[in-house]
Amino acid sequence: MTATRRRTSRRLGGAAAGLLADRLLGEPPTAWHPVAGFGRVMTRLEPVMYRDDRRVGVAFAAVGVGAGALAGRAAGSTAVSVAVASSGRLLRQTARAVAAALTRGDVDAARAVLPSLVGRDPRALDPPRIVAATVESVAENTVDAVVAPALFRAVLGAPGAAAHRAANTLDAMVGHPDVRYQRFGWAGAHLDDVAAYVPARVTALLVCAARPTRAADVLHAVRRDAPAHPSPNAGVAEAAFAAALGIELGGPTRYPTHLEHRPRLGTGPRPSVADIERAVRLADEIEWLLVVLLLAAALVTARGASGASPPPADHAAVVRTRKGSR
Repeated sequence: MTATRRRTSRRLGGAAAGLLADRLLGEPPTAWHPVAGFGRVMTRLEPVMYRDDRRVGVAFAAVGVGAGALAGRAAGSTAVSVAVASSGRLLRQTARAVAAALTRGDVDAARAVLPSLVGRDPRALDPPRIVAATVESVAENTVDAVVAPALFRAVLGAPGAAAHRAANTLDAMVGHPDVRYQRFGWAGAHLDDVAAYVPARVTALLVCAARPTRAADVLHAVRRDAPAHPSPNAGVAEAAFAAALGIELGGPTRYPTHLEHRPRLGTGPRPSVADIERAVRLADEIEWLLVVLLLAAALVTARGASGASPPPADHAAVVRTRKGSR
């Protein structure tokens, strides 16, 4: 039991250290980034394996997640795997770049940055829709790029961490509801949905903790609005952010291949450029809260391990001692 607690404490502390490393160092260069390398390998593998068949898509997803888990096991370090898989710093920087471009009236520059955040067609978005898309992306990617990586690493260590990142990358590659990927990408999309289910709801609770005066509104919006969203997880995060910020998100969303009619999330005015910075600050506070909670849990677990009572002596030895004392 003591050894198990020590391992758990190391994983919790490593997950917190990885988030802090991402904040300090940011992303590795693309040429050396393991996630980018994984994407390149799977991009080359896709045309080899591709069939318009759900079973083949399951095999493709299994290969990707298995490769990710093996890479995480080889890396060994929970902190390193979290630092590599997390991208909270880049998320916040990119969102602020969009806001800066819109503030100076350079809509084309904002559209050029937007694909780094969302999969929508930026040419179809006017400034108000660019703002909404950016705020929604900050909310959704706080789950995928901050909370989920840390939780997976805290619970499953480096292999689970890398497997989660692989599933998330596969969803971005093939998890699209279009003609090509409707069957082949089914496994990748649903695997990512399953993986993010708990982290999305933990994110909503962290939003409540970061904005306690809006906690009741956040929980109400999540219960009322999120179930109508096409994503079981993005809707939770976006509804939570919308309620915490007192704005309305959602509505019709155009992707390169289709138009998606999404529900309205939250109650209030549509977001303005200033709300991008408010969303970024909320995401930043959520990450800090998560770091503090992970470190506190690691400390409590470590103290429990050091204060654990020694294992009981062998029963036969106890009996012999008792007999010898008579």
